[in-house]
Amino acid sequence: MYFEPKAPKNLSEVGYDPSLVLQLIGKGMYLENLETALQFSKEIKLPTNVIDEALQILTNRKQIESLGMVANTTGGIGSLRYKLTTTGKNFVQDALNQNQYFGPAPVPLEKYCDQVIAQSIGGERVSPENIEEAFSDIVVPADFTRRLGPAVNSGMSILIYGPAGNGKTTVAEKVAHIFESAIYIPHAIEVNGSIIKVFDSSVHINLEIEKPPVERRSLIRALVDKRFVPCKRPVIITGGELNMEMLDLKFNEVSKYYEAPLHIKALNGTFIIDDFGRQQVSPEQILNRWIVPLQSRIDFLKLHSGKTFELPFDELVIFSTNLSPNDLMDPAFLRRIPYKLETKDPSIEAFKAIYNAVARKAGLELTDEIFDYTVNEITQEAGKSLAAYQPKFIIDQVKAACKYQGIELTFTKEVVAEGLANLYVQDSDFKGQVGMSAPT
Repeated sequence: MYFEPKAPKNLSEVGYDPSLVLQLIGKGMYLENLETALQFSKEIKLPTNVIDEALQILTNRKQIESLGMVANTTGGIGSLRYKLTTTGKNFVQDALNQNQYFGPAPVPLEKYCDQVIAQSIGGERVSPENIEEAFSDIVVPADFTRRLGPAVNSGMSILIYGPAGNGKTTVAEKVAHIFESAIYIPHAIEVNGSIIKVFDSSVHINLEIEKPPVERRSLIRALVDKRFVPCKRPVIITGGELNMEMLDLKFNEVSKYYEAPLHIKALNGTFIIDDFGRQQVSPEQILNRWIVPLQSRIDFLKLHSGKTFELPFDELVIFSTNLSPNDLMDPAFLRRIPYKLETKDPSIEAFKAIYNAVARKAGLELTDEIFDYTVNEITQEAGKSLAAYQPKFIIDQVKAACKYQGIELTFTKEVVAEGLANLYVQDSDFKGQVGMSAPT
């Protein structure tokens, strides 16, 4: 699927006051010693004809002057070189006092909003085959994936809840990586004269469209707005560290431009709130911040000047928790989450399938004797429920025990008991074993 944003054809089409482009060119000369239109185009991400138009305005204003031609190493026509005049240096100093941003020209807010809508996550179909492939390496009940498919295709919000250790985070992460289409994310956006950085290399995976049809290549190069970066749909995962400040614009008092909040960086992708209810702030505070975006699909952000602006809220939001949803959310908020999926303790058959799969991956063979022993120790001796995380936990412990003892990796009751003993702890009064008992 292609959602290529079109490049501006002239300076008036950049979408905001052209003086911002003039300032970026001046900063490029002052900070980076850039001299030619091609250099400016590469750094500012605007077509050379737009840059040439801006350079002509700067020249007419006596803010830059030509240094003559620089030779073309390929033998073609050379490029004009420019430098700042004294007037131009004053112009740049004024620009730097406004903000110290230098880089790709920002995208106007309106164009960004149009782009978000055009590449909506709800517009990409996830088929049953996609779901099956994504979950092929783990054991998930068929009724769970059947209900998960429509939830993913909705592109809205999902609550995944249930006992700890049964794969809620794994499910959320697999869902997030199902999507395949490329989208375009701006380096930065312009709002009422302010600049907000959006692209973040730590969360956005930059990619070029791999070998589009030959007839499209020159067209793509000529028409695509380079102020946008082709990326995979973003996946942002937050946990207990999430606080309210992370959901607001972050203004740098020194550089005087903004950093977009996490959920804006996640637009057109997936935003996972893991361990919901265990954040630094109360669930009510987070839910009150999100209640309008989840319902209206519009979010409102405020600049430090007090001006408020809106953006489409287009992302798949996944809440994952092992706490009771009724204790975390009031009925009004629960109604705004259209899909609620419970991860339950595995059946004995599912637990065996998980145990077998993990054992095989480790190079071990799970015998009926070891399996029955494990289940008995967990359910009868410890009085605990089976959980999806337990097989891997035990086998990791077996591997460590065998390594320590200097013996070949093997399944025996003795080494399995080492792992079982670490599943749980003794109670604080030391009145008895809360965890596993050793084999007799």
